[in-house]
Amino acid sequence: MVLRSFYRPLERCFVGLRGCGGGGSDGLLWHTDLKPHASGDYSIAVVQANSSLEDQSQVFSSPSATYIGVYDGHGGPEASRFVNKRLFPHLHEFAKEQGGLSVDVIKKAFHATEEEFLHLVRRAFPAQPQIASVGSCCLVGAISNDELYVANLGDSRAVLGRGVLGGEKNSIVAERLSDDHNVAVEEVRKELEALHPDDSHIVVYSRGVWRVKGIIQVSRSIGDVYLKRPEFNRNPIFQQFGNPISLKRPVMTAEPSVLFRKLRPQDLFLIFASDGLWEQLSDEAAVDIVFKSPRAGIAKRLVGAAIKEAAKKKEMRYNDIKKIERGIRRHFHDDITVIVIYLDHQKGSSNSRFKHNTVCSAPVDIFSLNADEAEDDLLHPVF
Repeated sequence: MVLRSFYRPLERCFVGLRGCGGGGSDGLLWHTDLKPHASGDYSIAVVQANSSLEDQSQVFSSPSATYIGVYDGHGGPEASRFVNKRLFPHLHEFAKEQGGLSVDVIKKAFHATEEEFLHLVRRAFPAQPQIASVGSCCLVGAISNDELYVANLGDSRAVLGRGVLGGEKNSIVAERLSDDHNVAVEEVRKELEALHPDDSHIVVYSRGVWRVKGIIQVSRSIGDVYLKRPEFNRNPIFQQFGNPISLKRPVMTAEPSVLFRKLRPQDLFLIFASDGLWEQLSDEAAVDIVFKSPRAGIAKRLVGAAIKEAAKKKEMRYNDIKKIERGIRRHFHDDITVIVIYLDHQKGSSNSRFKHNTVCSAPVDIFSLNADEAEDDLLHPVF
């Protein structure tokens, strides 16, 4: 089985559960201060707001490649947990088959993960019809041989911190590397309307925001099968959304947008984060924080900055919002996942500096999980 063969030889990282930052820290925060990858260092931080953590994330590192994944679930944690188990093994398998990474390899990995989740939904649907309404945004980065791929479904986001050539010594710009597939973006609404000219209700302004069919804000995902396959949306459980959803064709897709670029010496770091961060911080603010701060604990620093902004909007103190329990916390901010990847462009040194394959995954659920359960959940299916 590809999944097991992919993970078995890896050194695994499940550390720092339940607020490893020390005394007085947020009990719903998990983070790693700094870990090595082939061409630099990386840092991860996650704060849980939902009753069950719907964000999942991981970094795979080898001497020749680094994969980064941020999976922001909705409707429940099942889809994001599934993607967390399946996508990287597919990426590894297809890259091996085709002799390296490519846009086609990445799209095939996304497609295979979507098809496997559809198969799971078909099996689980008679007993758990709500599984058809579970989905996940999916943001993936892949770095190999000074080449970068960024693939995206949904509204998680990758942003590059790039030094300015010929500018001031300490100047930097933020460059967005992914498209937000969210109908809050006018271009996304126009795209959907063009694809569905016979459906005047393909995008509806509902409950203060634009939504696909008045239900969901993102237009691309893994899962959300009831908005892709007509046979799944006739169940009475979906009457909660109003009238039965009439599907002449899928209204969502799992086709990722993929960016490719050669990394340049002025490319300093990458920020991969779920929309929980970007709801609070602009691209420029996040890049500025990373640029001006020490490396150790940088992802945690970004999460902290986002929570401070959320607290300010509610006219609360930062320390007060950290005391709010999961579930209720979702009324103040979303689950937030941040991965910062530093790009040191070390030529010829990766093999001596970084000899082992490792995978570092954030806990499946920060509030209740211990390290043994995290590893078991990574290696075995949800259902």
